[in-house]
Amino acid sequence: MTEKLFRSGYIGIFGRPNVGKSTLLNGLVGHKVAAMSPRPQTTRNRILGIKTTAQAQMIFVDTPGIHEPKGPFQEYMVREALKALKEVDLTLLLVEPDAQTFLHDSWMKRLLEECKAPLILCINKIDLVPKPSLLPLIGAFESLYRFEAILPISALTGDGLDILELEILKHLPAGPQYFPEDQLTDLPERFLAAEVIREKVFHLCGEEIPYAVAVVVEEFQEREPPRPIYIRATLYVEKESQKPILIGAAGQMLKRIGSAARKELEPLLERKVYLELWVKVEKNWSRDRKSLKKMGYGGLGA
Repeated sequence: MTEKLFRSGYIGIFGRPNVGKSTLLNGLVGHKVAAMSPRPQTTRNRILGIKTTAQAQMIFVDTPGIHEPKGPFQEYMVREALKALKEVDLTLLLVEPDAQTFLHDSWMKRLLEECKAPLILCINKIDLVPKPSLLPLIGAFESLYRFEAILPISALTGDGLDILELEILKHLPAGPQYFPEDQLTDLPERFLAAEVIREKVFHLCGEEIPYAVAVVVEEFQEREPPRPIYIRATLYVEKESQKPILIGAAGQMLKRIGSAARKELEPLLERKVYLELWVKVEKNWSRDRKSLKKMGYGGLGA
C-alpha cells in the first residue's frame, strides 16, 4: 500500500475590488484572518491564511483588488497584487456572475496574460443567481479562457467551498508542511489589531468616512497575566472635517469603534485587551509617498 503524498503550496486569490476575496479567504481557512467590508478596496496588503489538513497545507494569499490605479496608494495596492501573481503555485480568480463585464475588462485580461500558475475560475455570489442561469453562465466563461476548472460558489454562504477545496488539492504540488498545523496566518498580532480596528471604522461610520483611513498601532504591550494586553492605536484621516466624524459627539463614535474592536480582538489574542484610540489628521496621506511609508505601506520609495 503506497502512502499518499502530502501536498502544500501558495494559492493566490485575485479579482476586482469588492468581489468577495477576503470573505472567501476567511471561509476557506475556517477562521477570520482578513478584514471584511461591503466597501471596495478593504484589503490593502497581501494577507496570508493557512489551512492544514491531514493531506495538505493550503496557504491562501488574499490580495488587493485589481483596478485602474489613481495615485501612489492605489498603485501600491495593484503592484502588491501583481507581485503575488508571480509567486503562487495556484491561482483562484474570483469574478462576479457576469461574463460580459469580464470579457471587456482590460485588467482581467492583463492578469490572465501574466498568470503562470494553474488557474481556477470561481464565479462568486451564486446565491444571487437563478439556478437555471448557472449552466449558461459557466458556458459563457468557458468560451473566454482555458481555465483548469470553473466553479460556481458563494463565499458569503459557503456554498461550493467544499468542492473548491477538493479542486485545489488536485493542483497543489507535493511538498512539506511550512507552518505549524495550528497556525492560521503569518501576520504579526500588531497588524491583525490594526486590521480589526480599521474594519470597525468601515462598518460603523458607513459612507461618512472614505476608505482612505489608516490605522497605525503605536504600542502593543503583552503584559504579564492577568493584566490585559495594552494596545494604543492612531486613526489617521486626510481632512480636518473627517476627524469629528470618527470621534463623534462626546467621543461616542470612537468609543463604539474601540468597544467593537476589543470584543473581536480578545478571543483572537486569547487575552483581555485594553485599547486606547486616537484620531489625527495627516493631510492627503494616500497621495503622499512619505506618509504612505509611515502608515506601513512600504515599497513606495521616498
